[in-house]
Amino acid sequence: MYRILYILITTFILLNVTACGNQNNINNSPDLEGNEDQHETRIMVSKAQFEGENMALGNLVEKDFPLVVEVRGTIDVPPKNSAVISAFTGGYIKRTPLLIGDKVKKGDPLLSLENPSFIELQQEYMESVEQLVYLKSEFERQESLVEEKITSQKNFLRAESEYKRNLAMYNGLRKKLQMLNITPENVEKGHIVSQVTLYAPIDGSITKVNVTPGMYVSPSDEIMEIINTDHIHLELSVFEKDIMQIKKDQGIQFKIPEASEQMYNAEVYLVGTSIDMQSRTVKVHGHLHNDENHSFAVGMFVEAGIITENKKFKALPDDSVITVDKKQFILVMVSQDNEGYAFEAKEVEIGESYNGFTAITDWGNVKDSDKVIVKGGFNLIGESEGHDH
Repeated sequence: MYRILYILITTFILLNVTACGNQNNINNSPDLEGNEDQHETRIMVSKAQFEGENMALGNLVEKDFPLVVEVRGTIDVPPKNSAVISAFTGGYIKRTPLLIGDKVKKGDPLLSLENPSFIELQQEYMESVEQLVYLKSEFERQESLVEEKITSQKNFLRAESEYKRNLAMYNGLRKKLQMLNITPENVEKGHIVSQVTLYAPIDGSITKVNVTPGMYVSPSDEIMEIINTDHIHLELSVFEKDIMQIKKDQGIQFKIPEASEQMYNAEVYLVGTSIDMQSRTVKVHGHLHNDENHSFAVGMFVEAGIITENKKFKALPDDSVITVDKKQFILVMVSQDNEGYAFEAKEVEIGESYNGFTAITDWGNVKDSDKVIVKGGFNLIGESEGHDH
């Protein structure tokens, strides 16, 4: 039965193509313009077949279809949510208990560094503290003597200079200790340590660990990376020709093609104001909807569409449109009786598909009231022809 129906509909299409070819060859002779109906082929479907194939009827309906600018980009985080851990001075890795994927809180210890220079720095600081006590006392004594004109201005200025020079050295050494997370007050009490600990500057997860115990690191080395994915965003690249269409708050639909076909929603938050001279693109920053409920990883590649506006089109469910030889057809009911239904294949032109509906941009003589097979019609032509939707 299906094979016979397939032959009928294919014959109908070929006859239409042949008729159009003949009309072109004779310069659209008016004698043949009225013969199109002679090539219409009806497809008969019994009620049993209609129900057995779970077919359904529907009508042309008006739907909103978004005009979309196709873009690509990545999942990213704001700069404040990413931190690279490095040391302010060189040292040997003594302890690094964390692995990639471990979660940390701001202030948690990350690793320990060891270096003899840490001890030397603390010794210099202690000497500076002791020297500062003496020089301050001498400066105050000379200040008092010069006021009483007991000593010369020269002696006072020398004492002042030495005191202030040592005070600057003291403050500098104290700051270095604080940067290394060594408590100056403990050093002043004589507690000298050979190891320093680096702490997490932000909450997040460890994404990189570039060291192992015993390894020497210099101040320029990146030891670890921490990323906080509590607030992620889209970093999209929009071509120069499309950027004038992009505005704040426009909707974005995107997917992670390497992971799944599931679509996610976001919106335009910031539009860049400069063009990358090599790629001729502008960066667009998008905020995700419900970004706390995700499992995205920073750096994931995304394919996205920015919805610039919506337009209304006549539409049918995707399953209504059948493609044969790169042409699109819909099956329109022309009659109905106790035995079943009669359908005719009508060629149409289609636009985009959205939310399960296909836009019909040219529906010919199909009326809004005409009944169209919206489900199961594909089986009338045959599984072997393929379907674009």
